[in-house]
Amino acid sequence: MADEKAGKTPAELIDARIEELGDWRGKMLARIRKVVKQADPDVVEEWKWRGVPVWYHDGMICTGETHKNVVKMTFAKGASLEDPAGLFNSSLDGNTRRAVDFHEGDKIDEKTLKALIRAAVKFNASS
Repeated sequence: MADEKAGKTPAELIDARIEELGDWRGKMLARIRKVVKQADPDVVEEWKWRGVPVWYHDGMICTGETHKNVVKMTFAKGASLEDPAGLFNSSLDGNTRRAVDFHEGDKIDEKTLKALIRAAVKFNASS
């Protein structure tokens, strides 16, 4: 499978992951990706750690990890971000990261999530 992925761009690898999941997780990851790109048109996509989409702008913004029962959007510096809407619902104990876990059937509050993504980009730019 490593040879199959050789030479592909991060965007192509993310497309392939969404396709290969073939269930609600792929759809959720695709929706998250769309929101990230809408929130920050200058975002850079990467493919890290054996298959995790990562979005960057002046540093890491967040990841899109797919697990059996959850799609986890981990914000690299989430503990430093204001979250007035309370989107962060996972990884709340750490000093650096915060995450939003999306489960099957969850709706994405796109406006609020975009604001959080933009806050992460702004934080990266000011660091």
